Amino acid sequence: MMDRRGFIIKSALFGGALWAAKGNLFAAEAFQKSRYKVAVIDLMILKRQKLGAVKLTHEIGADGLEVDMGGLGDRDTFDNQFFDKEFLKNYKSQLKEYGVQVCSVAMTGFYAQSFAKRPTYKLMLADTLKTCKLLDVDHVFLPLGVQGDLVKNPELRPALVKRLRIAGKMAKKKGITIGIETALDAKGDRELLKEIGSDAIKIYFNFSNPLKEGRDLIQEIEILGAENISMIHCTDEDGVWLENNTRLDMVAVKKKLDELNWSGWLVIERSRDASISPRNVKENFGANTRYVKSIFQ
Repeated sequence: MMDRRGFIIKSALFGGALWAAKGNLFAAEAFQKSRYKVAVIDLMILKRQKLGAVKLTHEIGADGLEVDMGGLGDRDTFDNQFFDKEFLKNYKSQLKEYGVQVCSVAMTGFYAQSFAKRPTYKLMLADTLKTCKLLDVDHVFLPLGVQGDLVKNPELRPALVKRLRIAGKMAKKKGITIGIETALDAKGDRELLKEIGSDAIKIYFNFSNPLKEGRDLIQEIEILGAENISMIHCTDEDGVWLENNTRLDMVAVKKKLDELNWSGWLVIERSRDASISPRNVKENFGANTRYVKSIFQ
């Protein structure tokens, strides 16, 4: 029979073990949250360079926000509101109030325009890097887009490589990484990065690219390697929410990223439900954010 003293000692030991287990659990959760952060895109939540983007991001439940450099058209550079001191001050105040972090600055004007041919690309790069510094951001998203598709337009490769080498030098001076999105497969991306030869240029990996081409997503991640991935567009084409997407095994994706010891931002771009209006951003991106967090955090 255990005496009172023995009972107290055993209870204390059990209680200590329980608290230790809880502490380990909390530590593991905190590690996952710091390892993988989830963001949305101001352009896709219909708040490009608007103060309301920050509050909406908070309401959606995301940790961060990818902001766009603004419209381009025939201008020499982007129509960028962040160079307005009053707007910048108010925007940063909103970020602080709602606990939202800007994860990257996007040059989405190059989805439709050619980075290989645009005469003022250096000015546009300089403005983007300056915006990064104003917002305390160290990542840029540069899509090579339709006109920079190296599968359909391989003749553009020399010009693109030359310009991306220059971009890499400009970014490195500022301590910033430029993540490019291409139409190449993982092996092709690795070869392109090797040709560029800049550690300030990496791949901004988008799940939907290999998926829509019928390639093995997990294999593509492994071939590309953690060291070559700057950030991830954790998304697929529109149609169904991520939780209902049968061709995107998010648990397997996390397992592979864990194995590769990758960490960083998972940015939700699309994966909107086709039965819901694209304007209902809270429902679409809220659902996807909750799902991604349930897997990665």
